[in-house]
Amino acid sequence: MIENKVVVGISQGDLNGVGLEIILKTLSDPAMLEICVPVLFSSQKTVSYFRKMLNLEDFNFNPLRDFNQVHTKKPNVFICYEEEVTIEMGKATAMAGKYARLSLEAATQALHDKKIDVLVTAPINKHNMQEAGFNYPGHTEYLGEKLEGKPLMLLCSGDLRVAVVTGHVPIKDVAQHITSENIISKITQLHTSLVKDFGIRKPKIAVLGLNPHAGENGAIGEEEQNVIIPAINKAKETMMVYGPYSADGFFGNNTQSKFDGVLAMYHDQGLIPFKALAFGSGVNFTAGLNFVRTSPDHGTAYDIAGKQIADESSFREALYAAIDIYKRRMLHEEINTNPLAFTPIKKERG
Repeated sequence: MIENKVVVGISQGDLNGVGLEIILKTLSDPAMLEICVPVLFSSQKTVSYFRKMLNLEDFNFNPLRDFNQVHTKKPNVFICYEEEVTIEMGKATAMAGKYARLSLEAATQALHDKKIDVLVTAPINKHNMQEAGFNYPGHTEYLGEKLEGKPLMLLCSGDLRVAVVTGHVPIKDVAQHITSENIISKITQLHTSLVKDFGIRKPKIAVLGLNPHAGENGAIGEEEQNVIIPAINKAKETMMVYGPYSADGFFGNNTQSKFDGVLAMYHDQGLIPFKALAFGSGVNFTAGLNFVRTSPDHGTAYDIAGKQIADESSFREALYAAIDIYKRRMLHEEINTNPLAFTPIKKERG
């Protein structure tokens, strides 16, 4: 932290998408500088290009190559590359993937080295990134390897928090990853995050089934009976865990409002209802790491890139969430460091 403000690192995402538009719109709000010190990992030429395109001539930033040069009164741009880049709004290109990778790598290294406190990532095109030598399915898997911990994809909006057992896994391969060990591990990670990152002392967690109607007691699949229910019963020994619930009825009846967290079995089972309920205000948080990373809950949005109509709400919420989670972690650590030893009260003899 600098001057009691969280230092927020920001990766630029895909240059041809809406990433830099939503970043600059967010950082143009002077109120942001009251709560954080933003550091965007990009280049002076790239940011100047988008500033002109968006008619943000009053947006002033501080270019830096050394973190000792960080300015606390204006947004900072850490120079990741010097060359002028060809920007083709709305197009998926390997060139855009290359510079998204350079930005992410520099920001992740800065986070690991504690030059920044948290990381907020703008949307990437996974295929473009892979063409540029990024050998990971997405941000979550990359950060899991580069940073300490075991990542858990957790989508958040207000009191709605949805995690997944399997993330970027093809549907045909999902069932083989649904094991009791994996489910118990994800329940435990979710529980820990709800306590440490969201300040919930005794969280209630709902677990969804894998099959339609949660398997109908084995009539529509056996995973619930053989794998999911045993995992829930084991987790119940130390945590408040319920289920398995049929995913459609669960969200259709607003049952999620009765729980602090929901664990879905696979990506779309959790993310489709989440985005239907909270698109625009949702945040993707990578729980389970020793560092804080968030992102908006949408993609590159090539169809509106360059039209100056992208809504920055989700990115702004991701930035707020990163700051809040970082501060809650600090408070949790402070409360749980060197706790007073328990001493039983002795009855005085009369």
